[in-house]
Amino acid sequence: MKKIAIVGAGLLGRVTALTLLEDKNIHITLYEKARYDGEGAAASTAAGMLSPFAELETAESVIFEYGLKSIEMWSKILEQLGIGEAFSQKGSVITAHPQDSAELERFIATIYAKVPQAKEIRLLQNRELTALEPSLSHHTMAYHLYAEGQVDSAMFIEASTLFLLNHPRVTWFENHFIENGMEDLDAFNATHGTDFDWIFDTRGLGAKKEMPDLRGVRGEVFWLDAPEVNLSRPIRLMHPRYKIYIVPRANHRFVIGATEIESEDRSPISVRSSLELLSAVYSVHPSFAEARIVATKTDCRPSLEDNLPRIEQHKGMTRINGLYRHGYLLSPAIVQDALDGGLRRVV
Repeated sequence: MKKIAIVGAGLLGRVTALTLLEDKNIHITLYEKARYDGEGAAASTAAGMLSPFAELETAESVIFEYGLKSIEMWSKILEQLGIGEAFSQKGSVITAHPQDSAELERFIATIYAKVPQAKEIRLLQNRELTALEPSLSHHTMAYHLYAEGQVDSAMFIEASTLFLLNHPRVTWFENHFIENGMEDLDAFNATHGTDFDWIFDTRGLGAKKEMPDLRGVRGEVFWLDAPEVNLSRPIRLMHPRYKIYIVPRANHRFVIGATEIESEDRSPISVRSSLELLSAVYSVHPSFAEARIVATKTDCRPSLEDNLPRIEQHKGMTRINGLYRHGYLLSPAIVQDALDGGLRRVV
């Protein structure tokens, strides 16, 4: 039985553990600085959007390719957890108000230029948009990003917590902060008195000592209950400052986000962000005016200078970090790359 340690049980740590457990010759020990329930991880704040096209506005085409791979993998991961319904792939709709139509056209032109698959994206006429999303009938300009989807992040965090806690080949330590001995396998085992065969470092911002160019990017979201709003897929609205999205959940709950602020501040959401996000969502559908604010959440996304993910292979250790705003979009494919480049040589 190979003994594997995963330091950091956020999104990357959980996806790594779930992938490794497919091999019955592996026992996993998870170390998490916060609680089992994932409240200390950015994964619990994220909307879980799988948006390879939309991210092309500012990301490299490698994000698109990784994203398409991950979308194919998410169904299997969620079925493993018994929550296949947490995955949806109905595409997403991106729209803009008339004053921002030039921004929308620029966005579409950008993604057309980056990947050939974008040529299938076309402008929806009002009749087509109304058929797709009746609640958006008053919008005159929109595109359907056909390949996109979402993972219900709250369902994933809850189900993966229960699955890993009850798995016979998993040992999980919560409230267990590990800072030292993260140079390589020998250093970790010597520092902590362990005898692991391989270590995965998925600590996010906790790995700053080993990755000096790591930084946090603050994100803020609202959870709203809006019984009078009916949307069946994520909606993006062009906005002068943020990539505004509305992600539907069951029972007329919606995740609204997200700001993108160069700060590692995790304090409560600001008045400015609240006004901008809520005004934007109200402009998409007037019935959001009577929605109830269920929760606000803030967290910091671990990001590197180029906003691209990084896999580092050290002696007996694999470090994965820097998924930026692409956590759910990239994690399955990035984990698979990391395994193929490191641990697979051992097991």
